[in-house]
Amino acid sequence: MAKRPYNTPYTGEYLNHVAFPLGGIGAGMICLEGTGALSHVSLRGQADVFNAPLMFAALSLKSPGASSRVARVLEGPVPMWKVFGTPGAGNGLGGTSYGLPRFAEAMFAARFPFGMVTLRDPQIPLEVTLTGWSPFTPGDADRSSLPVAALEYRFVNPTAEPLEAVFSFHAHNFMASNVHSGAVLTTSGGFILTCPEEHAAFSATVDDADVAINCAWFRGGWFDALTVVWKTIAEGLLPSAAPLTAGAPSPGGSLYVPLHLEPGEARTIRLRLAWYAPQTDLRVGKDPVCEDSSGCACRPATHVPWYGGVFSDIDAVNAYWRAHYDDLRACTAAFTDCFYDTTLPPEVVEAVAANLTILKSPTVQRQTDGRLWCWEGCHDKGGCCHGSCTHVWNYAQAIPHLFPDLERSLRYTEFFVNQDERGHQNFRANLPIRPPAHDFHAAADGQLGGVLKVYREWRISGDSAWLREFWPKVKQSLDYCVETWDPDHTGMVVEPHHNTYDIEFYGADGMCTSFYLGALKAATLMAAALGEEVPLYAELLEKGIAAMESALWNGEYFIQKVQWQGLRAGDPTQAMAWNVNYSPEAIALLHQEGPKYQYGNGCLADGVLGAWLAALAGVPDFLDAAKVRRHLLAVYRHNLKHDLSGHANPQRPAYALGKEGGLLLCTWPCGDAPTLPFVYSNEVWTGIEYQVASHLMLLGEVEAGLEIVRTARDRYDGRVRNPFDEYECGHWYARALASYGLLQGLTGIRYDAVEKTLYIHPRIPGDFRAFLSTATGYGTVGVRDGEPFVEIKRGTLPVETMVYVPCNATAARSRMCHSRAE
Repeated sequence: MAKRPYNTPYTGEYLNHVAFPLGGIGAGMICLEGTGALSHVSLRGQADVFNAPLMFAALSLKSPGASSRVARVLEGPVPMWKVFGTPGAGNGLGGTSYGLPRFAEAMFAARFPFGMVTLRDPQIPLEVTLTGWSPFTPGDADRSSLPVAALEYRFVNPTAEPLEAVFSFHAHNFMASNVHSGAVLTTSGGFILTCPEEHAAFSATVDDADVAINCAWFRGGWFDALTVVWKTIAEGLLPSAAPLTAGAPSPGGSLYVPLHLEPGEARTIRLRLAWYAPQTDLRVGKDPVCEDSSGCACRPATHVPWYGGVFSDIDAVNAYWRAHYDDLRACTAAFTDCFYDTTLPPEVVEAVAANLTILKSPTVQRQTDGRLWCWEGCHDKGGCCHGSCTHVWNYAQAIPHLFPDLERSLRYTEFFVNQDERGHQNFRANLPIRPPAHDFHAAADGQLGGVLKVYREWRISGDSAWLREFWPKVKQSLDYCVETWDPDHTGMVVEPHHNTYDIEFYGADGMCTSFYLGALKAATLMAAALGEEVPLYAELLEKGIAAMESALWNGEYFIQKVQWQGLRAGDPTQAMAWNVNYSPEAIALLHQEGPKYQYGNGCLADGVLGAWLAALAGVPDFLDAAKVRRHLLAVYRHNLKHDLSGHANPQRPAYALGKEGGLLLCTWPCGDAPTLPFVYSNEVWTGIEYQVASHLMLLGEVEAGLEIVRTARDRYDGRVRNPFDEYECGHWYARALASYGLLQGLTGIRYDAVEKTLYIHPRIPGDFRAFLSTATGYGTVGVRDGEPFVEIKRGTLPVETMVYVPCNATAARSRMCHSRAE
């Protein structure tokens, strides 16, 4: 089979693992598979990756003159990987719809947040398409956080004869906690599956006046219920039954809509799905003992999703969904049309759009007060690595531009909830959000990155009053960083420092020192804007730049100078750490090589990560751009592999292995790797691939960046992995949102709301069009006939100055445009 072109439909074996998330931000998720099936049903605040309850749409058709009807599940063929080796497969997968007739072919196309399935079957003389979507409008966080999804089934009769059919939708009551509870109720245009003890419900409704609703499935044993449901489908019946009032509850609910299609006529059934599950068991983080006035233990509060504070029940959700459907769809489609109205390379568009689905996954949660709280990713049955982890969410670039208010809520948690009087920040927040215990290291990259992100949020919002409110906390945080990791004022992060690899680096390194210098630079700029003087920061910045560009530069790339003696920190074997375990043999290795889990003279993909985050935030260059470029090109040469068959990875190999390609986190070109390098060094993470790619692009190395992007997306083409679930330590992993930085990397487009200035510095030659989202609106920005232009599609963009730096002719010939700071 020919390789699938990027940003095009998925067919054949490329459909195998397609599962496209639908739902609101922090509101729960249902995935639309490439075949049209529904899976990954996760409505109770936690991921449930293998939850694919019996839930399907069907069509029964009678052609003119035919003696019998043809019935099909409105899905394509079941991917064969599902029939063996999945949970329950050993017992035959009873209770699924896999054994029911379905369409012969399927094709899936993604235009986030819309997923379109085209179905074909030689016995069905209809053109059938299914469009799944859920509301998503940049700048409108509330209407993008609704617990809803839509499935629009469109039928076109291309024949010369009228056709009669019945559309139906069926769902087992997967909300019920057990077979003896959970009623199936009617609602306007459909049915509701309930779990009364949890005040939880799921509904499926349509607008059609002639809908028949069956809330009383056949009750019996074995496979009775599904057998009878299929019989009604196959015979084209329209059964209607009220909710049961006695005996065992109904196993499920159905709705049926008769269709009459004249030649050439088209009809769309809009199936609205909604859910309401405000009671969760989510409570994360340490708490003091809680007692009420009588001395009894209090029941600690658990997380309630944002919509639980807005809607009282499923009926309220349904009423809003029904009343605002058309407007929500129009606003969502306007965003989609604008986003895809671009001339950027298809691999870039695909990478950015595919990872926006993370915002619709259970990785992201939202409290009733509107504040964001996030996992790093999702295990199969819950969240993975709690607390909007600062050193992971450093990489995520989408939310600050699409929903700046939500991103600023993360900064509030970091500086006003998770930071103590010393300036120590817990890099993981509790849920519900509340003050944490300060009983572990701060994360150097996470805490220093927070300073850079405050600068970024200020420039995106233009809100200097917000900056003034944060400044004392920012200064307190940075002062803590200086005294903890650079007490001798060298300008480098030297003392043991925890970081995103879940270990501590000993001695100065390029990665965390680049964060330090970026934070110092940003702090001096913020201080100047507020009329403050911070001479120490300026002094440390100057010293640190000189030190990093000499002591940490090996002539090809930035490195780590491992140091564990002569520091203020104590014995590494006695230091607080997570899962380090200094056994006798590890102690012997310590004396030979130094502490475990360092990178030393390695070529680290994250080696100038702080400079990348600073550049995207609009912080002026502080490191020698030529050396930064040389570092990134060294990463490109040494770490990018197109065949990993000969690569030894004793860590977590599933992210990339065998004949697949990928960008390794670290390599040792000189052959001097430590015996035990940092624990993830042999792995491949898409979030790091994207940050390196976009940083290369920012510095003019466009083709190198695109090659990395293509290598990453080739692993996620649907054959082996879900194209809409780039995983790392869990599904829908937040670091992959670094892909949004590719837009800025290629176009150099950045709007500064403080200056009211639009910067356009493309790294690609000629005319182009690209998407831009700001705090006040979104639209299309680019170059037309050699001149910059702006087309606002929603909101406003108050531009007083436009700074356009064209891609020069020499660069154009080599398909790259270099930074002015070279």
